[in-house]
Amino acid sequence: MRVSPRRRAREFAVQALYQVALNKIPAPEVAQHIRESNDYRHADGELFTAIFFGAHNNQREYMQIIRPLLDRDENLINPIERSVLLVAVHELKAMPETPYPVIINEAIEVTKTFGGTDSHKFINGILDKLVAQLRPNDPKRREAA
Repeated sequence: MRVSPRRRAREFAVQALYQVALNKIPAPEVAQHIRESNDYRHADGELFTAIFFGAHNNQREYMQIIRPLLDRDENLINPIERSVLLVAVHELKAMPETPYPVIINEAIEVTKTFGGTDSHKFINGILDKLVAQLRPNDPKRREAA
């Protein structure tokens, strides 16, 4: 199956956040390294830049939003799950043009690619709760209710 440029951008954003968190490398350096990879040409570069730097620059704020919904200590969330949540929260907050079902589905698919066996269920549960909080007036949310 061919991966869309937007999905590829989200995958790269998650990988970049993961690298910054684990290796303590500055975000611009990680972004440059990713942009130089062979597969990057298949990604939506604008989306990668927007969600990676948006999630990275706002991660303290985003974790304050996520933290009350966690079923475990924040330090027990694996770095992939954390990265996926940060990317999805950024999209939910800063990119209202992207329908929330797309954001949730993409987060689940990226988690299935990089995360643990049942990590996608954890991500889905958190994001379902966050949609009500971050997009309370979204017409699609009201239709689903």
